[in-house]
Amino acid sequence: MTRPVRIPADVDRPDRILFGLTGHQLALLTTTGVILYVLWALTQRIVPLLVFLVLALPVAAIAVVLALGQRDGVSLDRLLWAAFRQRLTPRRHVAAPEDVSSTPDWITASVESGAEPEHASSQLRLPVEDVMPTGVVDLGTDGLALVAVASTVNFALRTPMEQQAVVSSFGRYLHSLTGPVQVLVRAHRLDLTDQIAELRDTAGGLSHPALERAAREHADFLEQLGAGTELLRRQVLLVLREPFGIAQETKRALPILRRRGGGQVGDGTRRAAEARLVRRLSDAIELFTSAGVVITPLDAGQATAVLAAACNPDTLLPPSAGLANACEVITTASDYDWEQAR
Repeated sequence: MTRPVRIPADVDRPDRILFGLTGHQLALLTTTGVILYVLWALTQRIVPLLVFLVLALPVAAIAVVLALGQRDGVSLDRLLWAAFRQRLTPRRHVAAPEDVSSTPDWITASVESGAEPEHASSQLRLPVEDVMPTGVVDLGTDGLALVAVASTVNFALRTPMEQQAVVSSFGRYLHSLTGPVQVLVRAHRLDLTDQIAELRDTAGGLSHPALERAAREHADFLEQLGAGTELLRRQVLLVLREPFGIAQETKRALPILRRRGGGQVGDGTRRAAEARLVRRLSDAIELFTSAGVVITPLDAGQATAVLAAACNPDTLLPPSAGLANACEVITTASDYDWEQAR
């Protein structure tokens, strides 16, 4: 007789191998123990055991703290390694398709000895390489992704039978998954400037003076609301990712597969992954329709705007498809009103 098995919410959580420890923790503790034992075996004839324990206990304590300690779900040894790499990496990253040229001698000569050059820069590497005209996001050798906007439903106002139907629809979608998927709920600032301007412009053409007065009062209310509080808007995104079939372990073992533009993925493989991605989106649209959720895929401009807002959420310039890329030459003036943005 089969019994139900509880599956953890975090499916990426590493397995506990021994004594409630993961393989990474066991490897770190075992390596430290072996090194200390070898040092004791080599120095036991010249170093007393008490002196060796006094010297080895701090090292063992540091290894235990690094292996067992965590911050925000990340182990302390990985945080220490990330801090070490960040310290050795130049602070300035340049969005260049080719490698960044070395700093000229007339700049490095003015830098004090031992100090990091202020103008040192390195190539900016992002997980997204390109956004196709169809809206598909190219992740390089990691595969393709597709971003869609999902509408929301008021679950609390539904009857018990309707709530059960919504949960069943969502369960059927989860059972139909054949690839990675992410439901992202993001909050961003809401700018009502366009809506307020549209209300004021169309108020004079309404058929009744009372409607015109109500429209202008509503515009004033929205203006006061935006000036007194910071308005936020929630957006639910459904992100589908389709890998090219290269195993994660293989990519970790072969770093060359993670290089940008490595050429390991052929056009046929890319087209097949894009077809699977579109089919998965069609299945999501069909399964969520019964729950009253509308799935709308983003085009190239909208996907670019979402990615730009995620990389720089506090920018005054709203992201749009009309923004120039890093390597493009700007030949026309922008019609963006900077005074209004301030």
